[in-house]
Amino acid sequence: MKTLLMGALTALTLAAAPAQKGGVRTVEITVTSKGFEPANVTVKAGHTVRLVITRKTDRTCAKEIILDDLGINQPLPLDTPVTLEFTPSESGTLRYACAMDHIGGIVTIQ
Repeated sequence: MKTLLMGALTALTLAAAPAQKGGVRTVEITVTSKGFEPANVTVKAGHTVRLVITRKTDRTCAKEIILDDLGINQPLPLDTPVTLEFTPSESGTLRYACAMDHIGGIVTIQ
């Protein structure tokens, strides 16, 4: 049982970890009935980040993603990946949310 649990936790960690390709860290985020998944991601300052967000449900208010600190307000059409790319310059956190600010998440910059 312990081995099964550790394997499941490792799989979850790998699935939520950003992939790096060509110096760009790509993080896939899915909007489900539970909200943004994963809701919390960690990236490095000075490295370009590419968020690829795909809305898979109409049952939430998360029909767009807003990152106020970056001036981003991007519609999320159903079943269509939307790419946001930015390069954080310093450590800290960026909050993202739906337009109603009910569903959101955090990008932690190290």
